[in-house]
Amino acid sequence: MALLNIRYDFRCPDICPVPVEELYHAAIEQAVWAEDLGFVSVTLSEHHGSDDGYLPSLVALASAIAARTENIHIMLAALIAPMHDPLRIAEDLAVLDRISKGRISVTVAGGYVPSEFEMFGYTTGDRVRLTVEMVETLKAAWTGEPFEFRGRTVRVTPTPYQNPRPAIWLGGSGEPAARRAARIADGFLPTMPEFWDFYRDEVIKLGRDDPGPATSGGVGYLHITHDPDATWAQVAPHALHEMNAYGQWAAESGAATGYEPVNDADALRAMGMHHLISPAEAIDMIKAMGDFDALMFHPLMGGLDPALSWENLRLFETEVLPHL
Repeated sequence: MALLNIRYDFRCPDICPVPVEELYHAAIEQAVWAEDLGFVSVTLSEHHGSDDGYLPSLVALASAIAARTENIHIMLAALIAPMHDPLRIAEDLAVLDRISKGRISVTVAGGYVPSEFEMFGYTTGDRVRLTVEMVETLKAAWTGEPFEFRGRTVRVTPTPYQNPRPAIWLGGSGEPAARRAARIADGFLPTMPEFWDFYRDEVIKLGRDDPGPATSGGVGYLHITHDPDATWAQVAPHALHEMNAYGQWAAESGAATGYEPVNDADALRAMGMHHLISPAEAIDMIKAMGDFDALMFHPLMGGLDPALSWENLRLFETEVLPHL
């Protein structure tokens, strides 16, 4: 069966029916639910200075989830390197890894939103340098030994729970990022599937084991419902907000993210990123997926009402999962 995952970014626009703290609490409870059902991971994403309150603090939320769970893996995807002090985040992540008893991995990315770079006093021209520095700093810091950082000898304690350290992936869009990931990171998380082949090619050139072809990410948004049209009417404003918010960032930066501005809910639904399907259709879809394909739930997408998101998850629990 496909690997089950759940993710959150905590956009809470004006159409969100609850305050953002209610989304935080709902996500923590849903992570506990997901662990109980055998989900592999919960993924948290960050951005900064966003009008809709997009999560800016991965470690804080991840710590809350780690304290309530025992087995589920916590993926930080992605940590935007230019928005963090490398030493400070190395400390925070080491403590998080201790709290979770070794259940974290981190994807480092260079970022692409111009306003975020301005907020932290950088430009997009700094991102490659700062991303490489972040990866190198995390690797050195997590040995627990003194190392050179910006001309100073420093040491980070405690060391992480994992030995030798948590996995460090690189996120990115384009061939340079993919090949850089092969050289300095433990894995690669592309914004678009076509970038994976560059990563795979570079890994093989470096004499390491072939990581294989890209796996399927399943669907962009999955909602189990007995009345897809009625549910879409509830989901559509949130889906439009997410698509247009990401689409605006992509348009401003020129990054290839798969998002683009869309004005009409019917046009967005026709794009095929949002699957609102019956339990029977979900069973057939998931059975057709490969054993190592990833099925990602995004239950609070665009500030969706937690009550509606729970309806989706409970139908998956009671009417889909028992048949898989």
